[in-house]
Amino acid sequence: MKKKIAILGSTGSIGESTLKIIKKDKKNFEVNLLTTNKNINRVFKQAKEFKVKNIIISDFNSYLKAKIKFSKLKINIYNDFDNLNKIMKKQNDLIMSSITGLSGLSPTLKSIRYTKKILIANKESIICGWNLISRELKKYKTNFIPVDSEHFSIFSLLDQRKNDEIERIYITASGGPFINLPKNQFSKIRPKDALKHPNWVMGKKITIDSATLMNKVFEVIEARNIFKIDYSKITILTHPKSYIHAIVKFKNGLSKFLVHEPDMKIPIYNSLYSSKNKTYKTNSLNLDILNNLNLKKVDHLKFPLVKLLSKLPKQTSLFETALITINDYLVYKFLNNNINFKTLIGLINRISNLKELQKYKKIKPKNIDEIYNLRGYVSSKMDSLGI
Repeated sequence: MKKKIAILGSTGSIGESTLKIIKKDKKNFEVNLLTTNKNINRVFKQAKEFKVKNIIISDFNSYLKAKIKFSKLKINIYNDFDNLNKIMKKQNDLIMSSITGLSGLSPTLKSIRYTKKILIANKESIICGWNLISRELKKYKTNFIPVDSEHFSIFSLLDQRKNDEIERIYITASGGPFINLPKNQFSKIRPKDALKHPNWVMGKKITIDSATLMNKVFEVIEARNIFKIDYSKITILTHPKSYIHAIVKFKNGLSKFLVHEPDMKIPIYNSLYSSKNKTYKTNSLNLDILNNLNLKKVDHLKFPLVKLLSKLPKQTSLFETALITINDYLVYKFLNNNINFKTLIGLINRISNLKELQKYKKIKPKNIDEIYNLRGYVSSKMDSLGI
C-alpha cells in the first residue's frame, strides 16, 4: 500500500528535494497535498507530475490568479490550512513540514492531527513554538522526526536512548564562506559574497545565517528544545568540510558521531523511510576528510553572535520569537544592500539587547497568537528605528 504524504512548502529547497526522492519511488508514495506561498506555476507543474489533487496557496492574490489560470484542471485549490480536514479525511502516513520562516508554525500545528508521522524542517517553528508543537504531538500521538541535518544526526545517534544518558552534544558549523577571512575584511562583504556557501546549496536567508553563524545559535535552541538538554551541555565546533554533523558524548564514556555528504536529501531520505534496508547511493567514505576533520571551537571575535546563547533564558520563551524576527528583518536589509555585513552582525547584537525586549525572556508562549503578535510588534519596532 502506498504511503500518503503531504508536502508543506513543496516549492522550497526541502520540498523540491523531497519530491526528487519520491520521484524515484512513485510506486510506494501518493502525494495528496502540495503547498506554496506564491510560486503557482511551479506548484502546478509539481501537481501534474505527481498527480496531486489538492493544492494550498497561502498568498491570497496568488490564490486568485491560480483559480483563474488553472480553472480547467481537476485540482482542488485552497487558500488556507483550515481546509486540511477536507483534504485528509483519513490520517496521512507522513507530512513534510518545510515552509520557511515563522509562517510555517501555524500550518505545522494544524497538520499534526492529520498524520501518523511529521517530519519538521522548519527551524523557526521548533525554536518559537516547540511547547505548542510537543503538546499537539502528545495529544494526537503523532511521531516526530527533525529533518535539519544536525538534529537528524543527533536523533539517529540517540537511536531511542534516553536524553538523560547524554553528557554533551557537539553541533558542527562549516563557518560559511568567511571561515578564513580576516575579521577586518568583514565590512567589505557584500550579499553576493555571503551567498557563496562552500558546501551547501540553500535558500538565500539561511545561507546568510550560515555566514554569520546565527544559524548555529538557532540550531542550539532547537537542540535544547527537542532533546531537553541545557545550553551548557551543547557546544558548537567549526568543521569546514561539513562532513560530521553532530557528535554525542554519553555518560557511559562512549561518543558517537555521524557523517554524511553535505546533501539535505540524505536526512530527508532517511526520514521518509523507516526501513533500514533502503539504499541511497552516495560516494565512498571520504578518508581524506576523516584524516583532517579540523574541528575547532568557534572564534567568538570573528563570529560574536554565538555569544547570544549565554544570554538566552533556560526555558522556552517569547524572546526567541523576538530574536528570530530581528534576524529576519536585518538579513533582508543586508540582502537588499541597505546595510553591510559588519553592520548586520552589530545590529542583531544591539537590538536583541534592547531593555524593552528582555521581559519576554520570562514569558512562555501560551498560544500561537502570542507568537505572531510579538512578531508584528518587533517588526514595527524595527521599522521605527529607520534602519
